Amino acid sequence: MSVYQDLRRVRIAASPDEGAVIEIDGHDVASAVEAYRITQTVDEGPEVTLYVQQGWKGMQFEGLAEVLVEPADMRHVVIGFLDSVDWRQLEDAVLDRSDLDGKPGELTRGVLAQLREWATGAA
Repeated sequence: MSVYQDLRRVRIAASPDEGAVIEIDGHDVASAVEAYRITQTVDEGPEVTLYVQQGWKGMQFEGLAEVLVEPADMRHVVIGFLDSVDWRQLEDAVLDRSDLDGKPGELTRGVLAQLREWATGAA
């Protein structure tokens, strides 16, 4: 599935309060990256997978870390988010919502609204 694989010099600096800095061989590629994954096994060097936006035209640099570039597939992010949700906390949060209206589908709408708020970091 990878469209490009080569060794590159990689710099990633991320924090919850600021956007990530993602550089390949000193070139800023953060605006093209929707998500990234860094993995390393005991017997291999680090591997950085960049999930890029549709229509991305590719890299034009050289480097020292293995970089895999794949089309953005956010399913792993969604699955990870849903796996992290504690069903008890979700149930309590939904039942405490002030926007439940007694109409058909209110609990489903409440669950979706609560998950959306959590996903966007809303309190």
